[in-house]
Amino acid sequence: MTEPSKVLHVRNVGPEITEHDLLQLAQSFGVVQKVVMLRAKNQALLQMQDIPSAISVMQYYSTVQPSVRGRNVYMQFSSHQELTTMDQPGQLRRPTADQELQPNRILLITIHNPLYPITVDVLHQVFSPHGYVEKIVTFQKSAGLQALLQFSLQQSAIQARNTLQGRNIYDGCCTLDIQFSNLQELQVNYNNERTRDYTNTGLPSEQQSRPVGNAPNNNIMSSLFGEGGNVYGMQPQGPPRPGLFDMTGPPRQVNFQQSVGPPQPMNMNMNNMNNMNSYQHVPMVGASAAAAVFGGVLPPGITGTNERSTLLVSNLNPEKVDADKLFNLFSNYGNIMRIKLLHNKPDHALIQMGDGFQAELAVNYLRGVTLFGKRMEVNFSKHSQINPSPDTHDYSGSNLNRFNRNAAKNYRYCCAPTKMIHVSSLPSDVTVDDITSHLAAHGNIINAKVFESNGKKQALVLFDAEEQSTEALVCKHASLFNGSTIRLAFSKLATV
Repeated sequence: MTEPSKVLHVRNVGPEITEHDLLQLAQSFGVVQKVVMLRAKNQALLQMQDIPSAISVMQYYSTVQPSVRGRNVYMQFSSHQELTTMDQPGQLRRPTADQELQPNRILLITIHNPLYPITVDVLHQVFSPHGYVEKIVTFQKSAGLQALLQFSLQQSAIQARNTLQGRNIYDGCCTLDIQFSNLQELQVNYNNERTRDYTNTGLPSEQQSRPVGNAPNNNIMSSLFGEGGNVYGMQPQGPPRPGLFDMTGPPRQVNFQQSVGPPQPMNMNMNNMNNMNSYQHVPMVGASAAAAVFGGVLPPGITGTNERSTLLVSNLNPEKVDADKLFNLFSNYGNIMRIKLLHNKPDHALIQMGDGFQAELAVNYLRGVTLFGKRMEVNFSKHSQINPSPDTHDYSGSNLNRFNRNAAKNYRYCCAPTKMIHVSSLPSDVTVDDITSHLAAHGNIINAKVFESNGKKQALVLFDAEEQSTEALVCKHASLFNGSTIRLAFSKLATV
């Protein structure tokens, strides 16, 4: 363990976690002098007033798992003995006492977990109750979606920051992280949905640029979001309009409700998505689209904005791994297009997924998983695709790809490897002894049961360890069992 320091390093800090949340973890053990949010890395640094206070924090959380907003976070002593006050790109630092004494009428606003589009009109409606808003500029940085907002009076900015810091624009998302800017005046050249000068309504409107990345064609957009939909799943007239603060709700939680009901995160036609015959030709577009299939909230660690669909998998066991086994594992997170084992590096493979969102799921859930005694590394490849060749395995037309049908439902089943395996497509006369005998070679089976759902026989099999269940899945998925081709998947259930 790193030697004790008054600086604590916190990992797995999701975008929904605010400085205030982290302060609550540590402030009962002593004064927290500084907080640095490393948003790009999902990490944070906390500086206690002295080393004994930091030791008290670590001793307590060595026996109690710290959890913030339903997410487990992990603490350790930092290698830093003292935090400097210089800002780094992508970091949000809690203002020092000197900065608090010198507020500014211009606010720097970072919006975390932006599942809805945030325009200048939305920000104006949120901040204008606290004073006259003169100018707003929105932009995208490594820390996320950000905005600069200029009030006419400094006191208005102070009031807005004190009231809105750490609150949500919409229920459960679009969390505000607000600092004072060091700018003295905002320069605005256009009045549009990204920049606005409310003191000069005569400014021209800049021609709207295309969305960042490769915008899909209208047919794809319509199939995903319905007629006239866009990357946010909203109709052209705009997103749900935030209403007034509901100050009767719990502290540090503000819901801006629509006048006609709660905000609808998507206008997606799920029937269209579920019935697509070739899902791989319709990539997931944007965080909002990705979040929709998870009920509006993306899983921890998933951004929904990745566009790279090819993965580089390394530290494989070349004596036991082949392309079909990799297909069986990675197809839990998306359709597999092609797989290529690298002859010059026998423990490496390239895997091309159906789209960037599926690739991101695979990286998030499979990085560091143990397969045949080796800790697998999964990263995005520099190659955009795998070109056909004699040593390339093409799975693009395989009926074993799981996401050609019921894609939205299959996304919700995605998880990291678990000890529990769900087995489907079983013959009608299968018994528990039959299925355990079929899988027993891969590890110690703790419990199992066979059941029927919608007239089809299925089974749950609980192994002693994730490594054993993972081996069973890669070896026995799509295997013949008493005349039936069975399918295996990881289950989120903890008990049989």
